[in-house]
Amino acid sequence: MTVLIRPEGQTPDDFRFSRRSLAKGTLAGTLGGLFFSQYAVAALAQSAEPIVTDAEGLETADVTYPAPDGFSLPAYVARPKGDGPFPVVVVASEIFGVHAYIQDICRRLAKQGYAAIAPAFFVRVEDPAPLSDMGRIREIVGAANYEQVMGDVSATLDWASQQLWADSDKVGITGFCWGGKVVWQACARFPAIKQGVAWYGQLAPAADATPEQAARGAPWPVDLAKDLKAPVLGLYGGQDQGIPQTAVEAMRAALQAAGNTTSAIHVYPDAQHGFHADYRASYNPADAADGWAKLTAAFDATLK
Repeated sequence: MTVLIRPEGQTPDDFRFSRRSLAKGTLAGTLGGLFFSQYAVAALAQSAEPIVTDAEGLETADVTYPAPDGFSLPAYVARPKGDGPFPVVVVASEIFGVHAYIQDICRRLAKQGYAAIAPAFFVRVEDPAPLSDMGRIREIVGAANYEQVMGDVSATLDWASQQLWADSDKVGITGFCWGGKVVWQACARFPAIKQGVAWYGQLAPAADATPEQAARGAPWPVDLAKDLKAPVLGLYGGQDQGIPQTAVEAMRAALQAAGNTTSAIHVYPDAQHGFHADYRASYNPADAADGWAKLTAAFDATLK
């Protein structure tokens, strides 16, 4: 079994490419719009049976709004039907962008009473979802630097605050893989965010990282513990070969040193990286369900 293990820079050998028609989409939006409507080609497991959440009782849309650099930022939105206002959850994607899995995450959150917004951080360069060339995907993701990504999060918060159906006083953020790191960073930067849930996002530079690599990934969550403005729940896999337990323990120590008693990290001993991603070979149904229950409890307690 091939498993996606490195959250910010896999190699082609880490993947088992699917030839199923499920992966052979083109740029077609869920509403005839902006997003790749299938699952990320580079990570779809041959035997995947992804969860598909319908839109009954929901409003879904592809939208755009201005980012600080002037870019018209696309986002996928799912929310309950009705006037609201609904608490808001920003959804930060994996390296594969806003593909079918991330769109489904938004609908799952909407079914639970949240207005979920998934901004497309990478499309200034190219949408990575339809691509199988991991080298090109790494280039696309690498172009989304910290200030750009934080600017996109800021734009998302600003746009949500202008929507009558959104309760901008109750905002959370969740993210997966690359987006898990974004959760820690955003919770350290934006007071408007009241709760974060980070799924297996990198916490610290690799032990063998060069100074240039460490600088390129900064700021690292392990250095932001003292700056967190909201509690963060981290969900990690004990068998994650890209995020060693030494990094997890370093993050726990940083939180303790900062006197942060509201944030916590839960490790699933048998889980690999990407254990929530139901379209990947690394999917672990039991741990994914438990992690989602923990996410629900955290958001319900803070945002409802």
